[in-house]
Amino acid sequence: MTTKALITDIQRFSIHDGPGIRTTVFLKGCPLHCLWCHNPETVSFSQETFFYPEKCISCGKCTQGCYSGARVVCGREMTVEEVLEEVKRDAPYYGCEGGVTVSGGEPLAHRAFTLALLRACRAAGIGTAMESSMYRHDPEILAELDLLMADIKIFDGDLHRRYTGMDNAEILANIKKADEMGVPMIVRTPIVSGVNDTADNIAKTAAFLKSLHHVARYELLPYHPLGQTKAAALGQDAHVFEAPTKAKMEELQVYADLS
Repeated sequence: MTTKALITDIQRFSIHDGPGIRTTVFLKGCPLHCLWCHNPETVSFSQETFFYPEKCISCGKCTQGCYSGARVVCGREMTVEEVLEEVKRDAPYYGCEGGVTVSGGEPLAHRAFTLALLRACRAAGIGTAMESSMYRHDPEILAELDLLMADIKIFDGDLHRRYTGMDNAEILANIKKADEMGVPMIVRTPIVSGVNDTADNIAKTAAFLKSLHHVARYELLPYHPLGQTKAAALGQDAHVFEAPTKAKMEELQVYADLS
C-alpha cells in the first residue's frame, strides 16, 4: 500500500531548519494547539482553504478554481516517492551538513509516512533531521535521524497545558529517552512576550538540558506574528501576541547558556 500524507509545503534551499542547506517538508496535522502557532495551517489533519478577500474579484467562478489567488487550497496529498523526488532535486547542494528536515505540524503524528520518508532519504544518502514537539516516543523514527530539533515551549506543566492544550511531562520524558538513545539534539524555545519570556522559565529549561548528554545547543527563537494573518485567512480567531524585543532576547540568552 502506498504511504501518503497531506503536505502543506516543501521549502527548498532552507537555511533555518537545521545545519547546511536543507529541504524542509511540512506535514499537515498536529495534536498540540499552541495559541501562538506561526503555521496554523499545519494544525488540522484535513485540507483547508486560505481566503484573502482583498484579492477577490467577485468573478463567481470559485468552483472552477480561483484565478485571482483569493482562495488557496492548503494541503496536497503526496506519496513518499513523490516527496523524495522533490528532496533529491537539491541533493547536489546538501554537502556534508545539509539534507532533508521533516517538519509540520508534527511528524510523529504521521508515523508511517515519516518513518518511510526518513528511511528512503537515508537509502539515497541524504542527511535526515526532524522538527518535533516530542509529544510521543518513537525509537524507530529516532534511529533514522542525524539530528532532532525538539521544542520545549514552556517548562511549567500547567502553563504548558494552558497555551498548547497538552501537558509537557511526557514531552520532557521523551526528550530524555531520545538523549538516552544517543540522538544528537538541538532544543529550542519560541519566546512569546507575556507567555514564557521569563528568566525562571529559561533557567529551568536549561537546567534540565544540562542533565542530558547529547544536546548540542539550546536556542531561543523570537515569536513572529505571521501566524495571525494566516489564521485570519483560515477563518480562525487569531490570538494576538507580541514579539519580544531584542533587549529581552539578549537578557534571556544569558540563562540559556549550557556551559
